[in-house]
Amino acid sequence: MATTDILPANTAPATHPATAQGLSRALILLLAIGAGLSVACLYYSQPMLGVLASDIGASDRAVGLIPTLNQLGYALGILLLAPLGDRHDRRNIMLVKAVLLIAALVLAGLSHSLAALLPASLIIGLMATLAQDIVPAAAALAPEAQRGKVVGTIMTGLLTGILLSRVVSGLVAEQFGWRAMFFIAAATILLIGAAIRRFLPHVRPTTTLPYHALLASLWTLWRQHDALRRAAIAQGLLSLGFSAFWSTLAIMLHAAPFHLGSAVAGGFGLAGAAGALAAPLAGHLADRRGPEVVTRFGAGLATVAFVLLSVATAWPMQAQLIMLGVGAVLFDLGVQASLIAHQSVIYRIDPAARSRLNAVLFVGMFIGMAAGSVIGSALLASHGWIGVTTLAAAASLGALAVRCWKGAKA
Repeated sequence: MATTDILPANTAPATHPATAQGLSRALILLLAIGAGLSVACLYYSQPMLGVLASDIGASDRAVGLIPTLNQLGYALGILLLAPLGDRHDRRNIMLVKAVLLIAALVLAGLSHSLAALLPASLIIGLMATLAQDIVPAAAALAPEAQRGKVVGTIMTGLLTGILLSRVVSGLVAEQFGWRAMFFIAAATILLIGAAIRRFLPHVRPTTTLPYHALLASLWTLWRQHDALRRAAIAQGLLSLGFSAFWSTLAIMLHAAPFHLGSAVAGGFGLAGAAGALAAPLAGHLADRRGPEVVTRFGAGLATVAFVLLSVATAWPMQAQLIMLGVGAVLFDLGVQASLIAHQSVIYRIDPAARSRLNAVLFVGMFIGMAAGSVIGSALLASHGWIGVTTLAAAASLGALAVRCWKGAKA
């Protein structure tokens, strides 16, 4: 569908001269690092909650609101702020968010009570959506033939930031205290903001819609583009299974017959590295063979992985642990490959609405992740681990069905 099919009176396609020349490797690396360091701000607090709670005199339950507000802020930021990237120069939006993110991180580091930490946590989540401005900016500046590969590389940085954030914050908090981590995070965002200001070209707005119409156009985009609906639903289903697995794994391993600690569950989390490393490969394959092939491959791989994990519940304990590791690598690779391919799909729909299209896709993901956490926990309590893996397998199979339904083309 052409750009003018969406909102012809107020929307105009725009390209940046850089798209014809491509992005330099140094600039792609800068954007990948920026995405990783921005999204990492959401997860720094999680390993530090125990130390933080005792230091400020808060209960474990109350201090659990900190990561909750981080995630809530991020979800709200994607829905309410990310669409602004189509209305204003994304470079300027990134700089404003970087300044506010630095301020929130410093406020968190200086906090001596939960009353100060909680609003800081919400603002950190809102402004960490800087990462979600970087991805469509890279897509806008990349030439068509390289867009999937460039987006995949940026997503590698983002996924690596998620993967390493908890490890880094745990080490820093143990050696230097929890406040130091927030100050270090603020310093990293300051450096990224300065580099973006110096090296990132301006990205022209692609619409003149006022803010309320910009938000309303999210629903318009959803209704008009089957490819967007298909991408958001399929990725949401994959995220449901992904979240159900990771939100219940530590509890399952802690119980009989395993009786393993949280460190072991964290070790399985290193399987996320497979997804991060596969991201550029998935983007490159999407450029060469088309994103539809990659979405079906990713959903199929996740389905096979979760089916194997369900079957493995009847195996001896050691075999189950091995299968957990193998399965985690396989389904993580499948979920992340599908995400890169789905981004490649939606960025082709309308160049003038990439920020809004990205927002719709990630809202679908967050809905799936929230549902997976709630349903997975309930199934673990009522049907055990096989209930969780069966749910994940069914959700992944549903995603594959969405991608194959009527032989739809991306």
